[in-house]
Amino acid sequence: MTETAASPIDLFEKVRNHERREQLEAANAADLNPYFRLLTSQAGPVVEMEGRETIMLGSNNYLGLTGDERVKRAAREALDEYGTGVTGSRLLNGTTPLHVELEEELAAWMNTESAIVFSTGYQSNLGCLQAILGPDDTVICDSGDHASILDGCKLSGAKLRPFRHNQTDKLEKMLQRAAGDGGGVLVVVDGVYSMEGDLCDLPRVVELAQRYGARLLVDEAHGVGVLGARGAGATELYGLEDQVDLRMGTFSKSLASCGGFIAGDAEVIDFLRISSRSFIFSASGVPAAVGAALAAVKICRSEGPALYERLLDNAEYLRHGLERLGLRVVQPGRMPDGSVATTPVVPVVIGEDWQAILVWKALYDAGVYTNVAIHPAVPHGAALLRTSLMATHEREHLDRALEITAGVIEQFDGLTG
Repeated sequence: MTETAASPIDLFEKVRNHERREQLEAANAADLNPYFRLLTSQAGPVVEMEGRETIMLGSNNYLGLTGDERVKRAAREALDEYGTGVTGSRLLNGTTPLHVELEEELAAWMNTESAIVFSTGYQSNLGCLQAILGPDDTVICDSGDHASILDGCKLSGAKLRPFRHNQTDKLEKMLQRAAGDGGGVLVVVDGVYSMEGDLCDLPRVVELAQRYGARLLVDEAHGVGVLGARGAGATELYGLEDQVDLRMGTFSKSLASCGGFIAGDAEVIDFLRISSRSFIFSASGVPAAVGAALAAVKICRSEGPALYERLLDNAEYLRHGLERLGLRVVQPGRMPDGSVATTPVVPVVIGEDWQAILVWKALYDAGVYTNVAIHPAVPHGAALLRTSLMATHEREHLDRALEITAGVIEQFDGLTG
C-alpha cells in the first residue's frame, strides 16, 4: 500500500484567524486603531500628528532633550565625523571613540566600575540575560517586567519563576523555591514600571535577594534621567547603588536618542563584551545616535536636577488634575519616609478594551495624544490610558489637556467616581 502523506497545516493560518483579527478590522474600518499614528513634526510637548496640532501626553521624551540644540549639534557633528553608520558590530569595526567616551560617562554617572553600550535598550536586556544565565540557573521576574526582560529570560534557557507585580511576599516564595533548583539565581525588576508608573519596592527586593544569595538586575529604563539627585534612577533614589549588581538603561527616553546600556562591575561587563550575542552580532549604533546620547548624558550630569524637578512637578500637577476630574488614576506608591514616589508616568484606568479605545480616540480628535494599553499589555478588564510628562511641558499645555479631558469624559458613563 502506498501511504499518502498528510498535508501540512498552513503556517499562515494563524495570520488569517488570530483572536484579534475581527477587533482589528473593526477598529481600522472606524478609524479607531490607536497604533501607528503618524507623527509629522519633532517630538515635543506639542506636536503635529497627522496634520493636526496635538498636546503630547504619550512620549517618553522625559527631559525634552530631543529638541535641545546641544544634543542635535552633537548628532550632526558625529554624522559629519563618522558618516551615517559604521556597518559593523562593536566587536569588530563598530567601536568609535564616541562609544568609549559614552561608556565611561555612563559608568561614572551610574557610580559603577564599567558600562557597555548596545544598539537598542531591548538588546541590552536580551543580551545581558542571555549571557549571564544558563539552563542550570533560575531567574525570578516581576510579572510587570518589560517584555525584553521576559524574552531574554526565555532565550537564556534558565528556569523562570515569575511573581505577582510588586508583591515581595511572592518574591520570597520564589526565592525559597529557587534554592532547590541548583545553579545561580538572578532577580530582575524594573525600577519604574512602564505601564503602571509605580516604583519597585527596591529596599525589600535588595534585602530578600541578599538573604537568599541571589544577584539582582534593575531595569532603570524609566528611572535614568528622572529619579535621584543625580538622575541615576530608582537605585540611586533609594540609596542602594552599592547593593545592586547590574543596572540597565535606555537612550530612547530621557537621553533623547536610541540605544541602551548595562552598568556594573568591570569583570561582568567585560564578560558581556565577549558573550552577549545581541552585542556581538548586531551592528553598532549609528554615530549620530551615539553622539546625541553622549551629549544628553553630559547635560544630565551638569544641569539635570532642575530638569528632573520640573518633570516630576509636571507629573504631580497632571495627576492631581486628573484626580480632581474623578478619574481612576493609578497611584505611584510611597517612599520609605511616607512621601509620594512620583514618576513621569500617570496612568488612568478605563476598564474594558473597547471603552479605552473609544476614550483614546475622543481625546485624540480633540487634540490630546495618550497611549492606550489593552490586553495583553494589561490584564483583562484593566485597560488604561497611559499619560507621560516632559520637563518642557508648560502649565498652559497641561491645563488645556485637562480642560479637553473634562469635556471628553462627559461623553462616557462609568469613568468617574
